[in-house]
Order: sequence, then C-alpha cells, then structure tokens
Amino acid sequence: MSTEATTNCLTTAWTMHEPELRGWLRHRLGNPAEADDLLQDVFLKALRQGERFCSVHNARAWLFEVARNTLADQLRVARNTVDLPDDFPALVLETDTVDTLTACLPRVLSELSDEDRDALTLCDLQGMQQGEFARAKGLGLSAVKSRLQRARLRLRERMSLACQVQLDETGHVADFVPRK
Repeated sequence: MSTEATTNCLTTAWTMHEPELRGWLRHRLGNPAEADDLLQDVFLKALRQGERFCSVHNARAWLFEVARNTLADQLRVARNTVDLPDDFPALVLETDTVDTLTACLPRVLSELSDEDRDALTLCDLQGMQQGEFARAKGLGLSAVKSRLQRARLRLRERMSLACQVQLDETGHVADFVPRK
C-alpha cells in the first residue's frame, strides 16, 4: 500500500471519528485544552501505525481504545498538588506536639469526675451526637451542651497543670511535660 493510500485511509477515519473522540475526551477530562492535547496524541499514534492502521477492521473502535488507554496513562501519572503554607514546618512541629500530648490524656481523664469523663469520652472522643447523649442520660440538649463546655474547661485546666502545657502567643500548644 502506498504512503498516499495510508494517508487517505487515516484521514478518512480521522475525519469521521475526530469530533466524537474530541467530545468523549472533553467530557472525561473537563478541560478542552487537555482533551485536544490527548486527541493529538491519539492521532500521532494512529499515524505511526502506517499501513497497519488501514488493515484495522474497525477504525472507530481502534481510535477509541487508543484514546481510552492514552487517557488512562495520563491520569495514572497525573498528580494533584497542594501548595504548602510558608509555616509548614511549624505546623508539623505543632501537630507532633499535640499528638504526643494525647499521651497525657488518659491520666487527666481519670482525674476528672465521672460526669465530666463520661461526657468527654462519649461525645468528644467516641463521636456520640450530643442529642443522643442527652436522650441516653435523660437530659435536655442545652444541659448537655453546658455540661460539655464545663467539662472541656476542667480538662484544659487539668492538662495545663498535670502536663505543664505551655501555649505560644497565638494560643497553640508550644511545649509540655509528658506524664502518664
């Protein structure tokens, strides 16, 4: 088969299926420019096939399979990135400090009243809804909210004393003495 016949075969198939391929890629990617770039890659892959492309039984199916594979390859290597804040190392340090501070929590919880410990453990640590806690304890929702507020204040005071928590100027945990 001559180069001209191969070019005609590809041009004919491309003319027939390019609009549908473009629409399919744009729908999948949501970005017309990226879809057009991928469409160009598909055309180049078809062009590289030369005479073999003309012997394909179903050109539309072949083009869509190549488009699907090219899209999958692009999505596989694409990485979403997130800009990190300038104070990222400070945030990591603060997170590590707070995570380590949780080692002090069981001791401090054990020193609170049963009422405070129960409310904090069920609602704040285990995620029970305040309304559900209110029903279980036969209390009104506003009473539970007040109880939790007071219990959190007492927990904070005990953590500050028992673990010698030091806050920075913004109110974040800066340092503490771990105690179990």
